[in-house]
Amino acid sequence: MTQDVKEIFATPPAPAALAAKVRTLAPSMTRSMQRVAEAVAGDPAGCAALTVTGLAELTGTSEATVVRTARLLGYPGYRDLRLALAGLAAHQQSGRAPALTTDIAVDDPLADVVAKLAYDEQQTLADTAAGLDTAQLGAAVTALAAARRIDVYGVGASGLVAQDLAQKLLRIGLLAQAHSDPHLAVTNAVQLRSGDVAVAITHSGSTGDVIEPLRAAFERGATTVAVTGRPDGPVGRYADHVLTTSTARESELRPAAMSSRTSQLLVVDCLFIGVTQRTYDRAGPALAASYEALAHRHGHARAVR
Repeated sequence: MTQDVKEIFATPPAPAALAAKVRTLAPSMTRSMQRVAEAVAGDPAGCAALTVTGLAELTGTSEATVVRTARLLGYPGYRDLRLALAGLAAHQQSGRAPALTTDIAVDDPLADVVAKLAYDEQQTLADTAAGLDTAQLGAAVTALAAARRIDVYGVGASGLVAQDLAQKLLRIGLLAQAHSDPHLAVTNAVQLRSGDVAVAITHSGSTGDVIEPLRAAFERGATTVAVTGRPDGPVGRYADHVLTTSTARESELRPAAMSSRTSQLLVVDCLFIGVTQRTYDRAGPALAASYEALAHRHGHARAVR
């Protein structure tokens, strides 16, 4: 990553995005910093009224920990965090319905499962949209639009997302391949050069089978992009551009792979639409050609039904 963690979060998030930032970053914080983050997200109005000493006492931490947490969340200091907390409290008091718990029990009726999953999906998408750095997104779109060749790396659930991105880019005339086999990924990555783009998709930010080919591409001069829920994870060391996805809370019946895929697919769609807009003169005809080529298959399917 070309900038350090402090630079990534140099622009303070809007008050409405603070809760999303806490959910995204809390898993990578120390336990003491998590207590501060959970306190400010859980009671923004109460914490906004506290001094740095008061918040440290409330959370059983130190003033230094409070300040470090504020900076990791994107604020220059605690004073700026207090202002954002006051804004978030006002936003929450404007009539918004209380949050629905998304914990799913083994004996939940299916109707409750549907409602909880739908709410969680909505929250994941909203958090990702709130935390997505549009400058980083724009830079990634620019690189993809001009790329000679594009490699996309992902394994497991992220591998499915990698395939989705590659297929979308192929439909607008770009040379893109998705690689879930780590050996094949590295073999392809070492062939990349300046003017090529490599995209790594990893929820954890620490998947070795994804980081290894991204590093190879980075070292050979390709532009590298990471789509990850952990922007401060190892994958960021080899990414020119980092696109952060929401980190939804994992539960026994809903592993992280399910919730992370929702936010990854949103980022993929943003990349695809951005590239299509940027290259519409050639992307438009390419899309039309792909629709036409597949039309008879859709027609056949309707006839069979």
